[in-house]
Amino acid sequence: MTVLYLDTSSPYFYAAVYQDGKILGEKNEFLAKEMSSEALPKLKELLEEVKLLPDQVDRIMIVNGPGSFTGIRVGMTIAKVYAWALKKEILPVSALTAMALSTDQNLVLPIIDARRGFVYGALYQKGKVLLPDGHYQLDKFLMEAKQYGTYTIVSNDSFPSLKTIPYHPNYLKIIETFLEEKPITVHFVNPEYLKRTEAEEKKFNANY
Repeated sequence: MTVLYLDTSSPYFYAAVYQDGKILGEKNEFLAKEMSSEALPKLKELLEEVKLLPDQVDRIMIVNGPGSFTGIRVGMTIAKVYAWALKKEILPVSALTAMALSTDQNLVLPIIDARRGFVYGALYQKGKVLLPDGHYQLDKFLMEAKQYGTYTIVSNDSFPSLKTIPYHPNYLKIIETFLEEKPITVHFVNPEYLKRTEAEEKKFNANY
């Protein structure tokens, strides 16, 4: 099986092509505000580098959140149009799960800055979910996670008071973990923001 993996949920563009047990090629680039304009050209470059036509991909694995609202929308749009137009399988993957799978530590706490003292986070033990993906107040989340033992925090965001290790995707492990998962109909693949956007928050608060 040939799998295209795509993650635009953070300032980093992460993409890889997997085929029959091997990673044929990958791209890991900091795009930040250029994600909207550069994601599709970078994806095209990757496919050209591994000498594959878009139609030769069997499945698309797309990280559907949590993370940057804009970034998630960029990746989701690309993946869903790709899957729909070429009739390809599609499967959503959690950004937090991908972060946890890329670390060999026993207890892994992947976190993404959600601003104002909050994070998107989860707690995993060797791939098993102990605390589910959620939008948490950071200090309370760390205290809750501490009950399970000593954990390793994985993040590409800056938390001055915390010791973290950077996230580098282990594409082979991530893709093979989900290889046997049943794909989802493209129209039912949705973003997992885990919280309202700022505009939605303002509208919600205005109504109550």
